[in-house]
Amino acid sequence: MKGNFNTIINGEKPVLIDFFATWCGPCKMQTPILEDVANEINDEARIIKIDIDKNQKIAQQYNIKGVPTIILFKDGKIEWRASGLQTKHKLIEAIRNS
Repeated sequence: MKGNFNTIINGEKPVLIDFFATWCGPCKMQTPILEDVANEINDEARIIKIDIDKNQKIAQQYNIKGVPTIILFKDGKIEWRASGLQTKHKLIEAIRNS
């Protein structure tokens, strides 16, 4: 995944990555919020979910200590980062301000 991950985050279009775990309650609550965000922003940004248990090296690389942790990348750089359940408004604002 690592080579593919670097390709994904290095695009011009912002990429919102949701680092989650299947056992995480707040992560399950974040999923429909991300779906709403995706419907509203259309193709302004990509939204990708990464299971930290299946992608431990990437989770370690970005120092993911708690889930959900959401990181917005643009041109390979972190533009915004937050841990815990995030609102639709906050996520859309982060994407549009990047």
